[in-house]
Amino acid sequence: METKSSTVGSTKREGKKTRGIDAVIVIIIAALLAVGFFLFILGDNSHFEGGDKWTGHPKTGDMLGTMFKGGFVVPIILTLLLTVVILSIERAFALTKAKGRGNLINFVYDVKKNLKKGDITAAESLCAKQKGSVAAIVDAGLKKYKEMETQKSLSKETKIEEIKAELEEATALELPSMQQNLPIIATISTLGTLMGLFGTVLGMIKSFSALGTAGAVDSVALSVGISEALVNTATGIATGALAIISYSFFSGKIDNMTYAIDEMGFALTQTYAETHNS
Repeated sequence: METKSSTVGSTKREGKKTRGIDAVIVIIIAALLAVGFFLFILGDNSHFEGGDKWTGHPKTGDMLGTMFKGGFVVPIILTLLLTVVILSIERAFALTKAKGRGNLINFVYDVKKNLKKGDITAAESLCAKQKGSVAAIVDAGLKKYKEMETQKSLSKETKIEEIKAELEEATALELPSMQQNLPIIATISTLGTLMGLFGTVLGMIKSFSALGTAGAVDSVALSVGISEALVNTATGIATGALAIISYSFFSGKIDNMTYAIDEMGFALTQTYAETHNS
């Protein structure tokens, strides 16, 4: 005996494959930019006494030279910072496209209004006009709604379950593209702070080494070590803070779209239950 899902002549839906930029490519590009900035901007000889970035101390008050003396940790933190910036821009474009052309709240309201009037064709037209992932999911539910109206052999409860299943499948296909790269940003929110602390420890080690030398304390080396520690701390915290803000902002955008999808799913099934006897 066939299962109830096989009694419906539905076909498998294919994802739109609207994938964003691969995070690995972004990280590689960010690393190249960070290393170039570290060597040629921060490491420009004009920032150092004696005109030598490898042996000279940073000039008094020169923050760029001080950052360069932070060592290999600096380009790592800069890589993380640039990765967050690039991925945030990429997510902004991707989620704007997923939301669609018009206002999402108005779109949901208009579709629900057409559902109450029983005008499924008008609701489908709104989806075609809105475009985006949310509209694609709603459109899939509307098509299944119309399909169930032609099915005479299924019970009303089964038809409602089929509509719910179609919406869940469509959401499962679209949601990963909306959430792409957000786990990377979430990871950097912690990793950026940790790398800043790591750079701080290295700077403090240099400072204590200056204190431990025989004879007079090298006050310049001591101050440079402390400055490097604080610069690494500040850069790492800034990177982590930016990542947290970015992740929270885009997660909120996705939640809003998910709520809209859930609201439309409830409206579809509720309307079918109220307007159909079978």
